Amino acid sequence: MEWDFVTLSTALAGLGIVVGIIFPAVGQFLVARKALEAMARQPEASEPISRALLISLAMLESLAIYVLVVVLILLFANPLLKYAVGE
Repeated sequence: MEWDFVTLSTALAGLGIVVGIIFPAVGQFLVARKALEAMARQPEASEPISRALLISLAMLESLAIYVLVVVLILLFANPLLKYAVGE
């Protein structure tokens, strides 16, 4: 079976989105777990901990959004396509 450029880039974009979403999800789990453990140990410090938690989760989620944007660019506006087709 011969793999053409579009099929290969689509398959790799799918793999990229899977990997790019799994790692931030694991990171969000670890951050939330540690924040909840810290809140359980020191309930009086829950406000600063929750503030730091929300900022951390927003940064991790932005990483997943960046992965999605890059994959969509590679799928729909692939800058390497003109070299593969030979224009």
